[in-house]
Amino acid sequence: MTELVTITHQDGIADVRFNRVDKYNALSPAMFEAIIAAGESLANDPRVRVVVLSGNGRGFCAGLDMGSFQGMASGPRSSGGGTAALMTRDDRPENHAQRPAYVWKRLQVPVIAAIHGVAFGGGLQIALGADIRIAAPDAKLSVMEIKWGLVPDMSLTQTLRDLVPLDVAKELTFSGRIMSGSEAKELGLVTRVEADPLAAAMALAREIAGKSPDAIRAGKALLEASWRADARTGLELESKLQVALIGSPNQIEAVKANFENRPAQFNDASIAV
Repeated sequence: MTELVTITHQDGIADVRFNRVDKYNALSPAMFEAIIAAGESLANDPRVRVVVLSGNGRGFCAGLDMGSFQGMASGPRSSGGGTAALMTRDDRPENHAQRPAYVWKRLQVPVIAAIHGVAFGGGLQIALGADIRIAAPDAKLSVMEIKWGLVPDMSLTQTLRDLVPLDVAKELTFSGRIMSGSEAKELGLVTRVEADPLAAAMALAREIAGKSPDAIRAGKALLEASWRADARTGLELESKLQVALIGSPNQIEAVKANFENRPAQFNDASIAV
């Protein structure tokens, strides 16, 4: 059977691709499991400096495969019903249904989503879990859950709030309207638009992978922890992370490489973040 999610590694870049091409990479129960497994497999891999997330075929991800989730209507009390998984959680903040999107936000390294074709519903929420989104101008994006009489429930509350004002989030959630990649950029949902989003994402990934992996991981940790924190928390974390970086092998190598006008030779994740 063809892998539902593929991962290839090269030069510090994990190239992760959804691979259910006959269904626009729609989210069946098996796809949920495959995406979670892919994200978790990268969590403690010191080789990985940056992740590029994309979809094979004609779209990024069409969202929930309603044909695969007909058991949802049986209700949360049914052990076999699809809604039972919504409330399954462990000591992490997200439940099992939220994990295919939130797993990317929780990675220590940057995640770049390359969006083409469609990113609907859960597919859009997975893209929102990335740190950076590059979309084709004619891509189609939608917070589409209202079409099915549902609310977005794959961690949108923790991701969309950092990108758009509350009134925009409400308008998109209440209407479920489809927007182009270009409009999504104007609204702030995507970072930029490119004719070939995957090529642009890979180019950015190569740039990031060439920087100190310690500083990149520390930068993500700093911004994730401090963006909505109080001033003391953010300022103290800046100092703590900087002290750990100064004089470390990769920081010294960054300085030497710049002065010697050569590519740096970094060790993967030499300090704990």
